[in-house]
Amino acid sequence: MIVLCLALGALAYATPRQHTAQLLLLFGAATVAYAGLLHGRLPLRAGLLLAVLLRLLWLPVLPNLSDDYHRFRWDGALLVAGENPYQHRPHEYRAGGGMLANPPGITRELYGKLNSPRYYSVYPPISQAVFGAAVWLFPSSEFGQVVAMRMVLLLAEAATAVLLCLLLRRWQIPTSNCIVYLLHPLVITELAGNLHFEALVITGVLLVLWLLVKGRWGLAAAALGLAAATKLTPLLLLPLLIKRLGWAHAFGFGSVVALVLGLSFAPFASAVLVSNISRSLDLYFHSFEFNASVYYLLRTIGYWLSGYNQIALLGTWLAAAAFLGILAIAATETTPRLATLPKTFLLVLTLYYAFATTVHPWYLAPLVALSCFTTWRYPAAWAGAAVLSYATYRTAAYHEHLGLVALEYAVVLLFAWLDWHRSRRCGTTNHLAHQCCQ
Repeated sequence: MIVLCLALGALAYATPRQHTAQLLLLFGAATVAYAGLLHGRLPLRAGLLLAVLLRLLWLPVLPNLSDDYHRFRWDGALLVAGENPYQHRPHEYRAGGGMLANPPGITRELYGKLNSPRYYSVYPPISQAVFGAAVWLFPSSEFGQVVAMRMVLLLAEAATAVLLCLLLRRWQIPTSNCIVYLLHPLVITELAGNLHFEALVITGVLLVLWLLVKGRWGLAAAALGLAAATKLTPLLLLPLLIKRLGWAHAFGFGSVVALVLGLSFAPFASAVLVSNISRSLDLYFHSFEFNASVYYLLRTIGYWLSGYNQIALLGTWLAAAAFLGILAIAATETTPRLATLPKTFLLVLTLYYAFATTVHPWYLAPLVALSCFTTWRYPAAWAGAAVLSYATYRTAAYHEHLGLVALEYAVVLLFAWLDWHRSRRCGTTNHLAHQCCQ
């Protein structure tokens, strides 16, 4: 516990992301301490208290491992000024040399901190609402805006802890499994520390599961719509509900999700909204690349065969393969019960990110949360090994170290094999497996 607190404290207060050796050393120490706490079967109350303290460590500091929060502030300032954050790119405002007038809060100083000034905003409406609320509360204070956003995420993490405990108890899985997520160093650092909104996504997905368990499928559909209005990946849950709800109820469920998602985007409706969002999605699938696995292997083959990067083609093929794979998982699932939904959704997200061209470390936090309902530990290992990708930022000109990327995915494959071997040895995947395989 002491090592975990000291390591995360040093990451929060004394580790710029350019200091790769120090960053990896501290993450390594934190991960070893985390593994030791899991192996030592830390009591639930002690784990929950420690989870709260480790998150509060970050409360008074600015994010130091990610600069995405500057775009949050930019979009929030536009929203408070009555502007549509999806309408224009930052470089079109005078702060970036463009022709559009600068609303209050849109300054040259803030523009200089943006990491994507020539891209349209990719953050869905619920995230935008949080950005706007933070800027409205603290219009001229960067620190105040960060603390306001962090408080929202801390409340979401508290709700996640409650929902994890309720669902684990409902499905007769040891409640202490929640600390697999709540004490994970990457989860704490990236969500509470660096203000990534996967925290809200995880809360939303767990709320959907709890409402489905309670038989409130209408509210569950609304919750899924709101989760998707924070980040679109929860929509991948929909194919898994067809067998569980039946076609008629599944159609109604999807209709409510679409209605809630549409209403969330309604305040931002404009003639170019769909076009700009489509451009952002096109960039994600066909231009951006970071910390990928299958895609990097295919990219290398593409270089050998053609002499140039085939991302435009590979991005489409891999997205299609992931979509077909998800449909296949949904169609061939043999035990489509609510109790197996977290495990199956974990498989779906694993497939999705295995075929993705971009896998930032914080993308993996939902996988760690879902792994609490299984005996699988490859998601926690993947999230731990993903910190190796921060070596990309050791210089101003970002350059990935492909050897470290290979090491990361070697770790993932090793733990996936160990999980598979342990499951075969236990011979079961229900709650008794947790007692057998812990």
